[in-house]
Amino acid sequence: MHDPINGISEEVYDELVRYTKYASGAYQTLCPRPMGNVLINKFIDVITSTQGFIARDDKRNELVVSFKGSREIASAIIDASLVLSQLHGPGLPKETGAHVHTGFLFAFISAGEHVLDTLRKQLEAYPQYGVAVCGHSLGGAIACIAALSIRNSFPDIALRLFTFGQPRTGDAVFAELVEAMIGVDNIFRSVHSFDGVPTMIPTMIGYRHHATEYWQFTEPPSPSHVRRCVGGEDPEGSASIPSTGTNLPHMVYYGQAIASDPTVCI
Repeated sequence: MHDPINGISEEVYDELVRYTKYASGAYQTLCPRPMGNVLINKFIDVITSTQGFIARDDKRNELVVSFKGSREIASAIIDASLVLSQLHGPGLPKETGAHVHTGFLFAFISAGEHVLDTLRKQLEAYPQYGVAVCGHSLGGAIACIAALSIRNSFPDIALRLFTFGQPRTGDAVFAELVEAMIGVDNIFRSVHSFDGVPTMIPTMIGYRHHATEYWQFTEPPSPSHVRRCVGGEDPEGSASIPSTGTNLPHMVYYGQAIASDPTVCI
């Protein structure tokens, strides 16, 4: 376990900013060149509204899977039911004892096969490439489940997970599974100051966050204002701030307006 760190390196901070922009790209109506890179395909499920894209960065030897969040995240959390369901779905490990939010799970299931099939074809053509999975808000929860599926399906690839404003997604067993399979040093779960969505689902009903939280605890956004927290529920991290639901910090991460920046797509 790592000690808490107030202030992170410029290198890590730049990576957080980079994948914030990829997460923002999933919100744009048109995103022909995510962060100037090759768009492999976009996906959308008309029933669950799960959508996003898969891009290829040939300079960084990386495939990026980005999931769109929801502007109505509070409704998505409540309407989809807070009931925890046994982890199952395309590519996911079996009989783990882990449970996740029912709505988040079915949102992943609706896109899981497509994502895995696309990655399989790309990794056959580019076997040396790594994969980064990212998402904001609801998209962060889906990205987390997707990352488990990708790790289980492609155990030898380099894999990283970047989420922004991700709500608690599953129970303690699920959180431990995410940490064990992906690795805490490969997980970047960002929270912006008093963003209320990450703590909207309470721990008292069985939910727990996974590590590793990167909490921007004050303004302006900068490496020195981001804390690398310990574990999933660090009492000195965002868990110390009572949830106020969806708010302005939820829609702006590292200076990036999440839903309204088409420049991330050219």
